[in-house]
Amino acid sequence: MIMDTHIVIMAGGIGSRFWPMSTSDVPKQFVDIMGVGKSLLQMTVERFSGVCPIDNFWIVTGERYVQLVKEQLPQLPADHILAEPAPRNTAPCIAYACWKIKMHHPSANIVVTPSDALVLEPQEFRRVINEALDFTVSGQRIVTIGIKPSRPETGYGYIETGDAVSGTGAVHGVKSFREKPCREVAEQYLSAGGYLWNAGIFVWNVETIVDSIRRYAPSIASVMDEMSKSFYTDSEHDAVERLFPTCEKISIDYAVMEKAGNCIYTIPADFGWSDLGTWGSLRTLMNRDQFGNAVVGKDVRLFGCKGCIVHAPEETTVIVQGMEDCIVAEHEGRLLVCRLDHEQSITDYIK
Repeated sequence: MIMDTHIVIMAGGIGSRFWPMSTSDVPKQFVDIMGVGKSLLQMTVERFSGVCPIDNFWIVTGERYVQLVKEQLPQLPADHILAEPAPRNTAPCIAYACWKIKMHHPSANIVVTPSDALVLEPQEFRRVINEALDFTVSGQRIVTIGIKPSRPETGYGYIETGDAVSGTGAVHGVKSFREKPCREVAEQYLSAGGYLWNAGIFVWNVETIVDSIRRYAPSIASVMDEMSKSFYTDSEHDAVERLFPTCEKISIDYAVMEKAGNCIYTIPADFGWSDLGTWGSLRTLMNRDQFGNAVVGKDVRLFGCKGCIVHAPEETTVIVQGMEDCIVAEHEGRLLVCRLDHEQSITDYIK
């Protein structure tokens, strides 16, 4: 374990495609999507067990979700919950956490991760994270974790890998970042090899990322410099309320990663990762019966169904007949019945 390691978990999204389990009041990262008695946020914290102590965890979330974080992670120091007064995408979110960490931990090595992904092999996950931390502890190095693709996925961005870095276990340079492809291009990536899914997990030294944001996103750095004058004081909340919404709304990928060139690296990984963006992605990770159906619930009975996901943990008994490639999900009086190939439209349906 590297003693000055810190974990930043981004937990501000609303996960609208996971309705009805995920709502704007209680987004999916705070929900027990898997039916295992833990929310995705709690599972994210748990998978970092042993990488660093809980006192070195930081959660960046929306103001309305601060109480949910406190309830689900009571062991987390209260001042390590950073509340965004407005959503400004990942670059300002990450900058806020890193500027604050740097003030008291100027040599910190930092892992930044989403709160709503799933990892099926946490031991292998920790091994990869520790390898990345060992690599970024010195020098101007940023590592983005890449996932070895198992299918021609069109819902993820891709990382084109470069040459392996000599003297490291599995670190590679990065040739380019690729946007979410069409099916044909995704198949080309898979057959060509050397392409990884972009998991949105970053590892860097705090000095490296602060310098990179100063260079490639100076307007955000300027806001952070002004905000940081109030960090760890009684005026921090008011300063963040006033200044944070003035940040450019931009992802860390566009703001830094695609511009930083030679200091960007990746580690190809295979630890059972999914970003759990949709009901369909959840179905692929669950145990399925001989007809491809996946269920969460006390007593779910399927008759003549194929390729469905049924998620109704609160109901006593659920019976579904004659459905194929569909979502059936119920939560707190809200019911969704939808074809899986229409799940990208759920956001539009619930407006």
